[in-house]
Amino acid sequence: MKHILAVFTIAAGAMILTFGGAQWYADTAAMPRYCEEPAATIARVSEILRDETPAKLSSKRPYVVAAKLIFLIPQADREPTEEYLARLRAEIGKTCRVKL
Repeated sequence: MKHILAVFTIAAGAMILTFGGAQWYADTAAMPRYCEEPAATIARVSEILRDETPAKLSSKRPYVVAAKLIFLIPQADREPTEEYLARLRAEIGKTCRVKL
């Protein structure tokens, strides 16, 4: 029984450290990247969600950067796109200390 408890404790500790580290990275390194052009980023995310080929003939890099935001702040199950974009605007506004 002691071995199972030790394994459980180590696994739980590793998971807490992993998820805590991921949250710290998102808050301190990843999210501030979107503060340079928050409105343009939101527009690109909207285009990614609505259009099958959002970049068309333009550079794909801005769209890849915007798509990373979808992984940092995922859309909830069955959340309408407009509500998700509003939540995304609020989160970027909070992180960047701007009103969008």
